[in-house]
Amino acid sequence: MMEVSQRQPVDFKGGHLAVHSTGRLILREVAQCPEDELDISRDIAQYQYFNTNNIWVNLEFLNEMIGSHGAVILPMILNPKTIDPRDESSPPVYQIESAMGSAIFMFEGAAAVKVPRTRFFPVKKCNELLAIRSDRFDYYDETGFQLNPELSSDNNIVIQLDSRYYGKIDQFEARFPFGAPSLKYCDSLKVTGDVVFGRDVELKGDVEIVSERSQQMRIPDEALVEGVIYL
Repeated sequence: MMEVSQRQPVDFKGGHLAVHSTGRLILREVAQCPEDELDISRDIAQYQYFNTNNIWVNLEFLNEMIGSHGAVILPMILNPKTIDPRDESSPPVYQIESAMGSAIFMFEGAAAVKVPRTRFFPVKKCNELLAIRSDRFDYYDETGFQLNPELSSDNNIVIQLDSRYYGKIDQFEARFPFGAPSLKYCDSLKVTGDVVFGRDVELKGDVEIVSERSQQMRIPDEALVEGVIYL
């Protein structure tokens, strides 16, 4: 059984659940989609659910499967990368991987259960790291991350950070030297350009910060930022 959640616009790149022609469930990652099917694979109205990476397996059945087949053979995924992730002009390579969730196709009668997004806190990119470090979440030793009770039930926030300046963890840390700004009342954030955030900055509503300057710009300490601002 796979825990799935409703896809939001921010989830268009994630793996989605679909039904194979055999009637079994399958998990399809973006890297597995042919070029001519990418647009429809990103259509969250067509493919409404994504894998939260919470999977329940009957271990006795899994043991029998391994005993019969020798292994659980998962589809190979080829992800185009560059040798140096910081240099897009470096030689291209493929990262070979597999997704554990794709094993759902091997289980006849496998099911999916829809869960709230509070069961899923992904941190694959720096924009997701910013959200989880902010005051939108509380952390408890007993239960892990929990949505800040002052927020609504929707923990989804769309954050777009300029990959030229925030794409790697050291770049990200250098531009948030005092930690994440307050995002408790922020609905979306888009940052274009090289911007450093000061201490105790608060973002509210839909925020867009644009800097087209060649030098690094700074959001002042204790600033309240709303709407669109140009630096």
